[in-house]
Amino acid sequence: MPYESESMATSDDSVVSFQTEMPLLLQQAMTRFIEEHPNWDQYRLVQAALAGFLVQNGIESREITRVYVGNMFRRETLLHGV
Repeated sequence: MPYESESMATSDDSVVSFQTEMPLLLQQAMTRFIEEHPNWDQYRLVQAALAGFLVQNGIESREITRVYVGNMFRRETLLHGV
C-alpha cells in the first residue's frame, strides 16, 4: 500500500476525528497532566502519544518522527522547563 505524499500528509485539511471510550484512570491522568502542564492540550498529547507509539513500534518515517519530537520538545516547553 503506498504512503501518502508529503504534501498530503502536511495539508491543513488532514484532520482525523474519532471518538473512543477511554478507561477512567487514563482519562483522569490525561486531565491531571494537562492541568499541571498548561502548554500541553489534549491534541498535542494525543499526537505525541500516537507518533511515539508508531516510532517505537517500527514505523520508519521522518515525518512521524518530526511530529513526535516536535510535540515533545516545543520551544515553549524548553523555555518554561515543562
